[in-house]
Amino acid sequence: MIRADLHMHTCYSGDCCTALPQVVDRCLEMGVNCLAVSDHNTIAGALKLRALAPFRVIVAEEVRTSAGELLAFFLSEEIPKGLPPEETISMIKRQGGLVGIPHPFGYWPLRNSNTLLSPRILSQIDIVEVFNARTPLARSLDKAQRLAARYGKAASAGSDAHTAAEIGRAYVEMAEFAGPADFLECLSQGRISGHRSSPLVHLASTWAKVRKCRC
Repeated sequence: MIRADLHMHTCYSGDCCTALPQVVDRCLEMGVNCLAVSDHNTIAGALKLRALAPFRVIVAEEVRTSAGELLAFFLSEEIPKGLPPEETISMIKRQGGLVGIPHPFGYWPLRNSNTLLSPRILSQIDIVEVFNARTPLARSLDKAQRLAARYGKAASAGSDAHTAAEIGRAYVEMAEFAGPADFLECLSQGRISGHRSSPLVHLASTWAKVRKCRC
């Protein structure tokens, strides 16, 4: 079995200052041995960490579409931001990747941070993130779980870490996998664990944007 944190960020995201060696150290400390590095609109950090880490790294990307954010897993090429969601999904699938909806009901009760919840879009995605550690309200996580079940999608979990200390706060315990299709099958049978982060972690993201730190 592996412990997989399937949504996190590095200093290659504009709102994060976590250097790649810090990511490795924290994963080893927390027993995370599979990591989906999903920086905002880039796979540069994921590619570098895959070469550096002594554990499995999935090259992923949190892509800003014209209608909200998507998670792309198992990428070989970067997906450009700002495209319509259908075009973004098509580009991900053409390279054999999987498509997920991150934090589907937002970080805050009065603001959905993802609007890609129409049946038309959901019919094309593979994964719904049902546990995002940065989501402060349990009811938002419950709604995400029900959404995944209603549409028959695999359920995932991730810390959405923007600091090293957040890595591993949400994860999936799942079987080893051989590729995207096998990953999806193993994920569907995995066990989600973790706990929510303090809402104060969002201040770290704001500070990182001000600092404009470099890797």
